[in-house]
Amino acid sequence: MKKVIILLIAITTAFAGFAQTGKNNMPAKKAAVAQQAKYTCPMHPNVTSDKPGKCSECGMDLTKSKKEQMKMEVMKMYSCPMHPDVTSDKAGKCSQCNMDMTEVTKKSKMKKG
Repeated sequence: MKKVIILLIAITTAFAGFAQTGKNNMPAKKAAVAQQAKYTCPMHPNVTSDKPGKCSECGMDLTKSKKEQMKMEVMKMYSCPMHPDVTSDKAGKCSQCNMDMTEVTKKSKMKKG
């Protein structure tokens, strides 16, 4: 009888351990999905993409969604002086020329977008 009880406790503990491991992985997957920028058509908000491009309905350029635009206004952005298309949310070195990245001011953000 003692062996049966010990076996049941061991099985219950094993299931509880696997259940806790499964729960810990879920927020990491959601965070990875949330990091992707969303682009939408100004005329057709239902047309979305994770990268810039053209609207499939009218051919207009896709722009960052309102949520992404608000994030960009709040976040500090860094850009390479020689390669303006290389940007980061952290200070560091350019991946193409190894120059120090400089902080993008709000005025230059307004000119770009």
